[in-house]
Amino acid sequence: MRTFLVSYDLANPAMNQPYLADAIMSLGEAWARPLANVWYLRTDTAQEAIEGRLARLLDEHDGLLVQGVREEAAFRNTGLRWFRRRRREETQDTSNVVAFPAQAETFPQGDALDEPAPLRAAS
Repeated sequence: MRTFLVSYDLANPAMNQPYLADAIMSLGEAWARPLANVWYLRTDTAQEAIEGRLARLLDEHDGLLVQGVREEAAFRNTGLRWFRRRRREETQDTSNVVAFPAQAETFPQGDALDEPAPLRAAS
């Protein structure tokens, strides 16, 4: 299973955004949405198939990025919670949250008055 970064820029967000969100969630086993138009998607689906499925929901003025990524990330003023599809057969665990396997030092800390922490490239 791979993790992909999916980001889009919509000329008319009210028209297509709900459909894109549904499509992204249906393509993976787990997903996270750290920013409004940025998703992480864990799936066995090929990158080209993800792009093909989502591109059908875009018009000629919309942009789409689908990129394979590693687990490491740095965040500022956002968080990351992984969710997974609920399955009818799951009766014991009703939570749809999946833990994100990141090390604490990959998350820059600071308050609103501090200078923004630089993003660190994954090694």
